[in-house]
Amino acid sequence: MSGFRCRACGGTRVPLILPLGRTPLANSLVSPDVARTAEPTYPLELVFCEDCTLVQINETVPPEHMFSDYAYFSSFSDTMLAHARTLVERVVGERGLGPEHLAAEIASNDGYLLQYYREVGVPVLGIEPAANIAKVAEAKGIRTVVEFFGEALAQRLRADGVRADVIHANNVLAHVPDLPGFCRGLAALLNDGGRAIIEVPYVKDLIDHREFDTIYHEHLSYFSVTALDRLFAAQGLSLVDVERIPIHGGSLRITAAPQGTPPSEDVSAFLEEEDGLGLTKLPFYARFARAVEDLRTQLTGLLQHLRAGGHRIAAYGAAAKGSTLLNYFGIDCRTIEFVADRSPYKQGKLMPGVGIPIVPPQFLLATRPDYVLLLTWNFADEILAQQAEFRAQGGRFIIPVPDVRVV
Repeated sequence: MSGFRCRACGGTRVPLILPLGRTPLANSLVSPDVARTAEPTYPLELVFCEDCTLVQINETVPPEHMFSDYAYFSSFSDTMLAHARTLVERVVGERGLGPEHLAAEIASNDGYLLQYYREVGVPVLGIEPAANIAKVAEAKGIRTVVEFFGEALAQRLRADGVRADVIHANNVLAHVPDLPGFCRGLAALLNDGGRAIIEVPYVKDLIDHREFDTIYHEHLSYFSVTALDRLFAAQGLSLVDVERIPIHGGSLRITAAPQGTPPSEDVSAFLEEEDGLGLTKLPFYARFARAVEDLRTQLTGLLQHLRAGGHRIAAYGAAAKGSTLLNYFGIDCRTIEFVADRSPYKQGKLMPGVGIPIVPPQFLLATRPDYVLLLTWNFADEILAQQAEFRAQGGRFIIPVPDVRVV
């Protein structure tokens, strides 16, 4: 896009890494009575900022088009619930949190994480812009502000005497158009000794494992430790700890604190490693487009071969990443009969851009397709275990990323 400026530092040196064409919004599931020609599409291009090293897309769709009414409920994933519970137990123990403290979460969804703080008596505050999801959290007794988080909201809460001892932000920073304002908001809302614990997919894993399907319009940015360290330092925060976690195909859990807090040795080690591997320079990312094209050839070739042999194919997981994969690879209802998904909020609708109907998982046993394309490959262990009966009856799953394999 001509005139695009990096959303972290404002830099203008942002060369293209991977063009994915025009696609619909990945979570904008379609009612069956809406013609596919009526679906809006937007350019989807991945670029690299040579000034601050942030990888990002160069199109910003207004957030209210994507998040004011949202179809993703975290509590429908057993993996996410177990991940949240484990994290809360760890933070409560390490930080000594109790009734006199406050745990907040930005993009708190349906209360999947804050419910575990509430269970042990720690007061909670959720901040969630999707009103339909916030209602579910409120019904669980989780106080929720229905608003997008940023510096203005943080200052308003602070003026009302609200300061947090811990702020969680899981898989939200990538969605933020105004990264500097978001970080200033964190700095304003944190207590002097508070910590912000942020989880983001790691750009190194995206490149190494060909996770191109995590690129969609909601995900504006794709982070390295270097990019995060530079972003925080410019906005009154210090990156004080970092660890790699396996969720979502490979993520970072980073801890930020008010500026001046010394970093752990792990932070320095990550920064040195990224520099040594080349994550701070464009050539590291240049090979990505070729790797994605190779993956497209592998998967579409397999599906065409199976269909030519008379095999029936379904898919599992009506997730945003599935929308990117199906649309970019040109896989539609002529190849895939249906997409099974546990969420009743998605069932009865169609996958964006490709018109594939979304149905309950029971359809797998009821209709017995020969192969199932696992679009939510990041939850492969959980889903394969859930579908043990289907697999015992001969059903096979195709896992598309990082390499195409049949299980």
